[in-house]
Amino acid sequence: MSNMDNVITTEIFINGESRPATGGAVYDIHNPARPKEIVGHAAAANEKDVDQAVRAAHAAFPAWSELSYGERANKLREVAAKLTEDEEDVKYRSRLFTREHGKIARETLLEMTRLGDRFLQAAGYGDRVAIDEEIKGPPFDTIVTRQPAGVAALIVPWNWPLSILGAKLPQALVTGNTVVVKISEYSALAPALTLLKIAALFPTGVVNVLTGDGREIGDPLTGHPLVRRVNFTGSARVGRMVMKSAAENITPVTLELGGNDAALILEDAELNDEVFTRMYWAAFASTGQICMALKRMYVHEKRYDEVVDGFTAACERAVIGDGLLPETTMGPVNNAGQFKIVVDMINEARAKGAEVRECGSAPDEELYKGGGYFQKPALVYDADPSLSIVKDEQFGPALPIMKFKTEDEAVAAANDSEFGLCSSVWTSDAERAVRVAKRLEAGYTYLNGHGPMAQDGRGPFGGFKQSGIGRNLGYDGVLAFAEPHSISGPAGFLLG
Repeated sequence: MSNMDNVITTEIFINGESRPATGGAVYDIHNPARPKEIVGHAAAANEKDVDQAVRAAHAAFPAWSELSYGERANKLREVAAKLTEDEEDVKYRSRLFTREHGKIARETLLEMTRLGDRFLQAAGYGDRVAIDEEIKGPPFDTIVTRQPAGVAALIVPWNWPLSILGAKLPQALVTGNTVVVKISEYSALAPALTLLKIAALFPTGVVNVLTGDGREIGDPLTGHPLVRRVNFTGSARVGRMVMKSAAENITPVTLELGGNDAALILEDAELNDEVFTRMYWAAFASTGQICMALKRMYVHEKRYDEVVDGFTAACERAVIGDGLLPETTMGPVNNAGQFKIVVDMINEARAKGAEVRECGSAPDEELYKGGGYFQKPALVYDADPSLSIVKDEQFGPALPIMKFKTEDEAVAAANDSEFGLCSSVWTSDAERAVRVAKRLEAGYTYLNGHGPMAQDGRGPFGGFKQSGIGRNLGYDGVLAFAEPHSISGPAGFLLG
């Protein structure tokens, strides 16, 4: 244990003040590598705290929204610089996040440092969104301006909370909204410390932060009559609940939900060890707990054996263990519930006769078998489409690999899902890649790559079907927080 590993208690932030939850309620957060180890205690907000946070944001809205887009953009740039100026603090929050979440240290450091980049990106859209659209008559002159909606409720999941927050928070702020952020109860400590640092840099009430059980404070937040926008990232199951709650006040929602991303490896794909390594990280970065991770692999039958051999070899290089150790490339699954989902899928595949191979090594066998939520990357070869690991999102270190004969067959299999978040096409023919991509029911398609390392954050991100409603990131992600306002007058009166 490092002297940085003392048990801590984090607070909520309402109306410019960091404080305990009402009544001082807290809950424990455990280390998923050693579930008996308490990493810290997070404030357990209740409905009263939610109401206070929303009302604080509502009171702060007039002054914040009256600032120019340029003034708000400059504030975002200031925050971005502050987030990484204290290197020791960044290291502390990164280490804490690994201990409470499980993901490897270099991923948590990436998450801590990339948040500022997303503030800068959103700030860069300030000048663009400030420009009114002009429509000249006759019969009318019209300008279309964009105005902030009001209080935005931003809800982030446990897997990449700060990166995902970076697709919501700066966008809401640059357009003039005030916010209440709800952090997932499964990884709240380091995200809370980071958000409290951010919130303190804004005028009183502009940014408010809550931690606690979503079952207790979720509906009071998304259903609050003063909330004018809800932006949620998480499971489809909870997304439906968010929609129902927001519907009471006809509150617009943006939902980025689950994905069961298909990769199509065509017969002309370039394949080598570097490509297989990229495929490994596409599937198993963050222990496979990424919404846009590669989750179903479809391979042309002529290349199937080559892909199985090369991809399996890449997976065999995985080192499973404590995410704080530099040699570890895969930490534990974050929580007991998600761990059970993954293990049950693997066991079902075995029970139904599928060939399953668990890859990689666990140097610390005692830790690996000691009750932590560890699972080696599990590959299900020639998986039957009826298996749950094919039909459902595993969100963990397990992947089915399947053959196809024709392009039409591959596209049909990829689209045979209730989800439509992301997909990928692997081919040496750019024209073919785009043609196939356009046939896929997905909000984002990667070419010869997949997942976060292949994603251009300037493009809008979101899904088809049960993968969500609306988009985050890019200019579309900024416009999601700005209401169009048309203003018309007689031709020649407005625009001359």
